[in-house]
Amino acid sequence: MRCRVCRERAAVEVRRHNAAFCRVHFIDHVVRQVERTIHDFDMFDRSDRLVIGVSGGKDSLALWDVLHRLGYRCEGIYLELGIDGYSTESREYIERFAKERDLILRVVDLHDEYGFTIPQAAESTRRNPCSACGLSKRYILNEEALKGGYDTLVMGHNLDDEAATLFSNVLNWNIEYLARQGAALPGSDGLIKKVKPLVRVAERETAAYAVLSGIDYEVDECPLVGGNTVNRMKEWMALLEHRSPGVTRRFLGGFYNVDSFHAPAAVLRSCESCGRPTTGTTCAFCRLQERATRQ
Repeated sequence: MRCRVCRERAAVEVRRHNAAFCRVHFIDHVVRQVERTIHDFDMFDRSDRLVIGVSGGKDSLALWDVLHRLGYRCEGIYLELGIDGYSTESREYIERFAKERDLILRVVDLHDEYGFTIPQAAESTRRNPCSACGLSKRYILNEEALKGGYDTLVMGHNLDDEAATLFSNVLNWNIEYLARQGAALPGSDGLIKKVKPLVRVAERETAAYAVLSGIDYEVDECPLVGGNTVNRMKEWMALLEHRSPGVTRRFLGGFYNVDSFHAPAAVLRSCESCGRPTTGTTCAFCRLQERATRQ
């Protein structure tokens, strides 16, 4: 294979674009995809203070690197989840990444700040660990971003992540969740604006970007990930993508372009415990925290 741009030997093939790129032009391709996504969805501009939720994996570190290359002011937040061994190792990757690039990183320890770890929450509430983790991340990243006075919270969800989530929500007709899925979710009272600039970059491509850019990241999968629904959906979507390159992008992009989709707006009220928006009297995170810290 030859690079589409320079005709030198290609390093990465991108089948859905019917193209291949050498190292230099593949990195440029990913940067341009992110730049176009930021522009097309009006995610933020150079005057905004950005904060990115980083996990130590390829997606969030690759995205932070791209934003740094593009000249955006973006700081990082890492949530120490208390997953034995895995959390400590992930934190080391992030701290090294930030130090090498002179980037600002803040670490929030879930146990120190909120009184529990993800394994404790999963055991106490009998929730799937990924469910407890996702709920905690969404709440705490929003909370920390608001407290830090940032304009926008940046997340590292890639094309495959978002397509798999959409696939799951469509299969189960989770109308409320469909209404809340998007590349750029506007802020409101108690909720910060949240954006996903990697929605046009596949997971395989973020891994290739990280390797070709010399980014050292956590390769091992979280030990608690077994039974994760989104991962199962990603496997099914991968089969479709293999047979029909581009179907994942068309599926997700088509959803973003549908103007006629209207779901009933959720009625939000203030959580009686923390004051953040919720559909009930007490938000899901406060219920999780209460059960996880119960003696």
